Amino acid sequence: MSGGVSDAERLARAALTRLTEPGDEHVGRWLRQLGAAELVRALTGAGPPPEGARPDRLEGCRARAETLDPGADLAAVARLGGRFLCPGEPEWPGQLDDLGDARPVGLWVRGSANVRLWALRSVAVVGARACTDYGSHVAALLGSGLAERGWVVVSGAAFGVDGAAHRGALAAGGATVAVLASGIDVPYPRGHAELIARIAEQGLLLGELPPGGHPTRSRFVLRNRVIAALTRGTVVVEAEYRSGSLVTARRARALGRQTMGVPGPVTSGLSAGVHELLREGACLVTDADEIAELVGSIGELAPERRGPVVPRDLLEPGARRALEAVPGRGGGELALIARNAGMGRDRTLASLYELRALGFVERLGDRWQLADAASTSGTPKPPGRRPPVRRGGA
Repeated sequence: MSGGVSDAERLARAALTRLTEPGDEHVGRWLRQLGAAELVRALTGAGPPPEGARPDRLEGCRARAETLDPGADLAAVARLGGRFLCPGEPEWPGQLDDLGDARPVGLWVRGSANVRLWALRSVAVVGARACTDYGSHVAALLGSGLAERGWVVVSGAAFGVDGAAHRGALAAGGATVAVLASGIDVPYPRGHAELIARIAEQGLLLGELPPGGHPTRSRFVLRNRVIAALTRGTVVVEAEYRSGSLVTARRARALGRQTMGVPGPVTSGLSAGVHELLREGACLVTDADEIAELVGSIGELAPERRGPVVPRDLLEPGARRALEAVPGRGGGELALIARNAGMGRDRTLASLYELRALGFVERLGDRWQLADAASTSGTPKPPGRRPPVRRGGA
């Protein structure tokens, strides 16, 4: 027995990962009612069939049972430095229990980190496989930014956004988890074999399928529920309307997790799914700080966003009113400017002289006008030679 789970329970649950498909709620209900060992007997013909089991399902399980050897599967994963994790063990991430009867029967794991502890502070970054350069760049920035802030980046190791997010986290020396739709000894896609090997060394590989398990379309979709449940929130970077990434985000929302999207060009089909998600109520995010603010603890606030400070921002209120009162074309005399500003002549004149000294306005005879490079909201004209001012009254 290890961590409250008996060897018989572990063997039976390992067997079920080969006999059944991930996320099958019928299997989850039977497991809850019968227990793992009895369910294996029921599905393989060694005991009464589970209530409501169709004949074709039982036939398929019995066909798989012909090569069933859970002990060999456990040994194969152990040779890779991996393990099989069961519900009820101290390392089991409890948030997966939110999936109810769709909860994984168990998790095949590679990597030395503690799955439960990493999952407590994790964020999923998912998106299009055929992403644009923009999507790849943003995903890498989010991956590295989250890793630098102590967050674990979770994704599916696919081409495009997934791979960029993993690489960003690894480049920052941070933690990353790949949830696979295959066995943890089967690198998929093949083009990411090196990346998946790096994640196994520096992070964690998780999967529901036993050694040698190959991905299928339905397994990819079902894998997404694990990503959604495991993490504190899901960020989508580029996705079309029909996208597994949107499935992940919507499942996360149904589980009470934060759902977030990174906006993109409205002319891009790869932005359409994200924008639809935002219209459904997901939060718009643009960087790791904003993500951490949403999924983190109280006090993990993103910095205040402000535009650049321009010289006009530093003017005292009277000078700003006087500057705004100077007509844009041809300027105006003191009386007109004072009337436009709603101030007395003396105060307006003092403000205009201040503005002239700062390069915002010029005086031409009895008229005051904006300096050549000045605007009522921008930068004053650089100091230089000014036309001579005619002596006389204000």
